[in-house]
Amino acid sequence: MRNTKRAIAASILLATAAVVPAAADEVSDFYKGKSVNIVVGHEPATGFDVYARVLARHLGRHIPGNPNIVVQNMTGASGITAANWLYNVAPKDGTVMATFVHTVPFEPLMGNSAARFDPAKFVWIGNMEESVAVCGISKGAGIAKFEDMLKKETVWGATGATGPLVKSAAAVKNLLGAKMKIVAGYKGSASVKIAITRNEVNGICGLPMSTIQSAWGDLYKSGEFRPVLQLSGRKQPELKGIPHVDDYAKSDSDRQTFGLIFGLQALGRIYLSPPGTPDTRRDALRTALLATMKDPKFIADAEKAKIDISPMTGEEVEQFIARLSSAPTAIIERVKKATRPD
Repeated sequence: MRNTKRAIAASILLATAAVVPAAADEVSDFYKGKSVNIVVGHEPATGFDVYARVLARHLGRHIPGNPNIVVQNMTGASGITAANWLYNVAPKDGTVMATFVHTVPFEPLMGNSAARFDPAKFVWIGNMEESVAVCGISKGAGIAKFEDMLKKETVWGATGATGPLVKSAAAVKNLLGAKMKIVAGYKGSASVKIAITRNEVNGICGLPMSTIQSAWGDLYKSGEFRPVLQLSGRKQPELKGIPHVDDYAKSDSDRQTFGLIFGLQALGRIYLSPPGTPDTRRDALRTALLATMKDPKFIADAEKAKIDISPMTGEEVEQFIARLSSAPTAIIERVKKATRPD
């Protein structure tokens, strides 16, 4: 009997060993000579665009078959247009990945009928950065610290009503009592930056520090633009003396609400593929993304572009979204109310 069990076990090991190379060969054969498109749900020159283009220069080396990587921008509804396309239209064969703001996967939970997808069915590839977001304001606004915003009205630029720039600013206004006028409708953070330099608006909320240090580096280093409130992540040494939104939480309800509004920023640079993507290609893309994050050439390129890298696996992203999506109804309703700009 013992010899029979050993024989069966040996057969299983041999079969497994034979399947793995076969799967790898299938993936390599599929991707060889093809292109993988990375669809960015935001305008060029935004942080999402910068991250995607740095990734695209290196990802192909780590996918079996070494496909060409092409970045395309698909703007609209603060990333929801790209998410709808990915879910309902995009090829489900492993040749498409997308990236957009962290609020998008939770739009169905918030009752947004324009979000025509089920986030649980997306294939989550991974996350390039657990972002630290802030509210930042121009030097000319006359605001020395966040507490000044409780007394003096300032004007804040934002994108569409479903975007994190609107929702973050609205939550700071509605939950913390800041006197803020929110001007929505800008295409992206790059457009808001231009508006700030023209004195059309004073500031922006929900912008990652990685974007400030890269695409906004000129304004940041000169002191013309500076953070006044940290919205997510652990307190950063670079932001010493600047309050964290969690400092204003007075109850468990506050903490849960802040987590479902600001804590989502941990999904700073998520990447995903359509439902139905074959498991072998999903696994290859997940492995390739993590391998790229450790690639010395990629790391050097990321440092040159001044972008932060703190990756999460596809499984971790999937679990994170599932956990926050199970928030109590009362908290979800409070979040909905708090993130309305008017």
